[in-house]
Amino acid sequence: MARKITRPAKVGILTVGGTSPVSVQTMWDKPIGAVDNNFIILLEELKTSGCDIIRFSVPSEGDIQQLADICKLGIMPVVADIHFDYKLALKSIHAGVDKIRINPGNIGAEWKVREVIKAAAASGCAVRIGLNGGSLPHNMRGSKDKAASMCELAGDYIDLFQSESFTNIIVSLKDSDAEITYRVNKLFSETFDYPLHLGVTEAGPLIPSVTKSAFILGRLLSEGIGDTLRISITGSILDEVRAGVELLKLLNLRTEGLKLISCPKCGRSSFDTHWFVNMMEPYFRTIHADVTVAVMGCAVNGPGEAAHADIGITGIGREVFIFRKGSIVRKSSTASCTEDFKEEMQKVINEKTDH
Repeated sequence: MARKITRPAKVGILTVGGTSPVSVQTMWDKPIGAVDNNFIILLEELKTSGCDIIRFSVPSEGDIQQLADICKLGIMPVVADIHFDYKLALKSIHAGVDKIRINPGNIGAEWKVREVIKAAAASGCAVRIGLNGGSLPHNMRGSKDKAASMCELAGDYIDLFQSESFTNIIVSLKDSDAEITYRVNKLFSETFDYPLHLGVTEAGPLIPSVTKSAFILGRLLSEGIGDTLRISITGSILDEVRAGVELLKLLNLRTEGLKLISCPKCGRSSFDTHWFVNMMEPYFRTIHADVTVAVMGCAVNGPGEAAHADIGITGIGREVFIFRKGSIVRKSSTASCTEDFKEEMQKVINEKTDH
């Protein structure tokens, strides 16, 4: 697919837009003051799973020092999510964030927005102009074409930023109605060349969210629209990252990392695919090589069906078979198959690295 080449925005060490890969982000799901000793571990796990950007809500001045400490870690670019109080945006910029997310419409007077723009320009901080369908001004809420109204308002905000000669901008246009989200992003992409952050707001728990997001975001991305994304889930932020990464892999927009093919259980299953995948999932998340893995439940969907896989596993009775490109390379047992599989996987990775 041909991606639209947008003007690049710098978010710390990351470039969003231009010819850069589509990035994945999530938002910390607790008050920033609740960061504990496990925080760095989880942040590293998010990064290992494919997260490129992390966003934090900053509702009060008491959160600024914690935000500054997080920025100093340098694990990944940090975004401050600001509503209403422009002073919090200024303090977050001074704390060292790489990007702030604001809705100019709820910051207040125009001069306050201009103060934020000037501070961002001075520090090299990017700004995400975030506009949700539910936050349209009262005079636009009765519009018959909500997508067009959102796009028009985004254009007004961009004009304001450009009047200060500021273009280090990313735009997000979201609605809880997935079809409106699709239409407004498509319309914006046809009108402007600023990079787009994609997402469906208030998308719900895991299954509804992933379904909506894959359908709408997948359509946009397959049309070359979108430079960064978040799959918003009422649930685990790790799941948000994994879902985003898997969507990009499906569209061949992210090639590094493991591609997993696995069977559900059925009446003819002779190998416990659920058990094996659950046991191996933490290990699989550490694989960054472009490797296709097949976990097959029986002889029907065994080495022959998964002959394209770089490496796979199946079993009959007490015997477990590890195969590569459809040919069995090792026999194992339930007790030792996880370690045996890791050994064979490393051989695959080594061969790909050597080439």
